[in-house]
Amino acid sequence: MLDLGAPPAGQGAVTAPPPGAAAPVEKRRSKLARWFDSWMRSLGMALVLFLIIKTFLIEAFQIPSGSMEHTLLAGDFLFVNKAVYGAQIPGTHARLPGFGTPQRGDIIVFEYPRDPAINYVKRLIGVAGDTVAMRAGRVEVNGATLAEPYVQHVDAEHDLSDSDFGWQRGYFVGRPDDARRQHPTRDNWGPLVVPQGKYFVLGDNRDNSSDSRYWGFVDESAVKGRPLVVYFSYDRETRDPLPWLTDIRWHRLGSLIH
Repeated sequence: MLDLGAPPAGQGAVTAPPPGAAAPVEKRRSKLARWFDSWMRSLGMALVLFLIIKTFLIEAFQIPSGSMEHTLLAGDFLFVNKAVYGAQIPGTHARLPGFGTPQRGDIIVFEYPRDPAINYVKRLIGVAGDTVAMRAGRVEVNGATLAEPYVQHVDAEHDLSDSDFGWQRGYFVGRPDDARRQHPTRDNWGPLVVPQGKYFVLGDNRDNSSDSRYWGFVDESAVKGRPLVVYFSYDRETRDPLPWLTDIRWHRLGSLIH
């Protein structure tokens, strides 16, 4: 007989497992490791994609107060377009190219000048070089009264003064004897000139809004983006135990913001 190279019995011969025997432990571990590795890769890619979208494209914000009523309500959740004006590159003062710059009438989200950790949302009234003023609650820009159908007045009978208005004197360009220079009020102030690189903003709920009248101009570098749409909304004023579930404002879901 010819020797075909078959190993002698018991010297390296491989025998198949008997029918019904369990797969080797190493094989089961290998499948589990591959599944776990695939799952972690998918999770990592999803996280990176989420961070890119949140940093440079779209970010979610919520409205905690009524300073923009009735345009935006307390309890509204918004998607904000961060790419429209050019998103800021984290850790730098540089921005990506945007599709445009903030314009008068835009609603903008920005870092609160007195505490950059807080985000505010207001309507842009004046850009650099504009002369802004208010007469009896009516806004004037460059000498012309603005038509503001979005404005709400809830306390028009009480024109209040505030010590915070004192900052306005440094930007006043009216007559030296104008009473609004020394005693600006909520509904009567200015004219003020908006400096370069700054914006002047007001809340649509004009009698109940902490805005540029109180704390000054917004730096253009503080602007984060422009709200796009209300993706969720509920009535925060109700006393139900779960208002975010039982008091949803269904008619506001999907509302475009302008």
